[in-house]
Amino acid sequence: MSDKLFVGEVRPSQLMYTYGIGAIVDLPSLSVIVMGLDDWPQDTPVLSEPRLLNAVRYHVKGVEQLRVLPQLEVQPDSPFDSSSFYGVPVAVFPRWLLCPVCRTLAPISSGMFELEKHPYQPDRTVYRHNCTQTKGNYKPEAIPARILAACEEGHLDDFPWVEFVHKSKPCLHEKSQLQLLEYGPTGEARDLEVKCNCGARRRLSDAFGRENRHKMPQCNGRRPHLRDYDPATCDNHFRAIVLGATNLWFPVVLGVLSIPTKIDRLHQLVESHWNTLRVVQMIDFLQPLRQLQQIQGELADYTDEEIFAEIQAYQLGTQYETETVPDIKFPEWQVLSQESLAWESIEFRARRLASMGTTWAEMLKVQDVLLIDRLREVQATLGFARIDAVGELTDPDQQVLVRTAPLSRSKPKWLPATELRGEGIFIRFDEQSIQAWERQDAVREYSEKFLTAHMKWREKRGIQNPEKGFMGMRYVLLHSFSHALMRQIALESGYASASLKERIYARPQGFEGGPMAGVLIYTSASDSEGTLGGLVGLGENENTLYRLIVKALESLALCAGDPLCADHHVDVTGKTIHAAACHACLFSSETSCERGNKYLDRSVLIPTLQENSHMRAFFSIS
Repeated sequence: MSDKLFVGEVRPSQLMYTYGIGAIVDLPSLSVIVMGLDDWPQDTPVLSEPRLLNAVRYHVKGVEQLRVLPQLEVQPDSPFDSSSFYGVPVAVFPRWLLCPVCRTLAPISSGMFELEKHPYQPDRTVYRHNCTQTKGNYKPEAIPARILAACEEGHLDDFPWVEFVHKSKPCLHEKSQLQLLEYGPTGEARDLEVKCNCGARRRLSDAFGRENRHKMPQCNGRRPHLRDYDPATCDNHFRAIVLGATNLWFPVVLGVLSIPTKIDRLHQLVESHWNTLRVVQMIDFLQPLRQLQQIQGELADYTDEEIFAEIQAYQLGTQYETETVPDIKFPEWQVLSQESLAWESIEFRARRLASMGTTWAEMLKVQDVLLIDRLREVQATLGFARIDAVGELTDPDQQVLVRTAPLSRSKPKWLPATELRGEGIFIRFDEQSIQAWERQDAVREYSEKFLTAHMKWREKRGIQNPEKGFMGMRYVLLHSFSHALMRQIALESGYASASLKERIYARPQGFEGGPMAGVLIYTSASDSEGTLGGLVGLGENENTLYRLIVKALESLALCAGDPLCADHHVDVTGKTIHAAACHACLFSSETSCERGNKYLDRSVLIPTLQENSHMRAFFSIS
């Protein structure tokens, strides 16, 4: 649009996972695309999380800061107030509109459509067509053209209507006037036809399908969210895609848990107050901060000299870029598996499950359970992808440098991030029991099949060194256990299954720092107070949590999809990486699983209907 216009609202979580930069938002009468960082407000507060910042710099070089999403704390009194335009900028896209009465198809630049503004009711903002087939002064609402053109490099453009209907030949008329006609009630491509006033006409079915992609024009590299064209030539042909399709936009998000990096209390206080203390360049800056009550509470008990020395040490630890894959999970594992809870901080508070009986070790092979009353998760947007999902490839254990569509025209100095607070339950398994299970012949044979599936899956996606990133059968075991427990927790905790998330700590021997074998199931929300304690409440009584785990495992003996589910073998052709798992037993929502429902198999947990499954089952629940 040529002028600013407030058109709607989305939640912070939606800006990260549903309507981020480059995504299209369907409003009641408009479709808009979220613009790049060049157009965002540049004064949003800095979000402090050094571990995440260092990990982000591995993927996006040159990033100096993480910033929170722009949002108003207080709603303006008038829609004409300048503060009402503070937020995430968008632009109308697609630029081609359709009149539902006369079926005229034309771009906004044609002058056939008039913008009707409603400042006090932004949801009613609409384009109207100066239609000749209506009576009186009635102007029908124009609707966005529902077909777009995209490619795997993240490029997006309006569908090439004029070029498509004329089959790349010139139109006989000086100016093409198009109509989009429907010949059936389904709305499918085969029932839609583009017609030009020169007599040319063509069905949209010619634009869809793998066999028709070569008929589409070469991708022009358009990046509407950046208002430019990619300077690098794109070798792909455009692919026709429906507006609102699930593969039109995929976020690439990286997240870490905020954990204390040192037991030293002053370090923890400086870390938690870094948004205030990061501006301190000289010791003299601290006294004004004390007078403004920016330094108070426990931090105020330390002298200026002590605080400034810790600030300098903290700065040295955050000003570097790494050329190797940052280890995100191991520092978290160190804190979660510590025998002492002296690592607690303002953003991390945990306690061990008291008086665990011997049945935990004998039946479940669990070493200890940690109830995390408070945790903080920080997530940053790295970019986005189109057509092909890359979500699970951003997991640090996969060791894949993901190529994503850029968020700005030049290298960004900052990236949007958000912080969530919540609670969780961490379960650490006995390492000796895990290793004894891994040494079994049946498990080793099964591991070779999973490794083959892992390699074939990566080869099909053009990933270099396809043999890397496989964490062995212990990951399949812990991942399957996590999904089973999440399904059972959702039935008893009061949280929806989609609100639960997992974090798997699984590394075999031979890795720096030693092996890991643990599962963290947690939930988090953007509210400053976090969640309501329903998850941790399940662990207040050891018998309650023990019974919950046993029920989760017992429910896997039979699946509604059996015998087909139980007889599903590891697919060594690379189509997927799972065995006995389906939506009725182990699959969970995309927001819950860190690996896109891969590396799952309930037969490694307990015996199923599959022959010889008892030979590789880790648990023996009777």
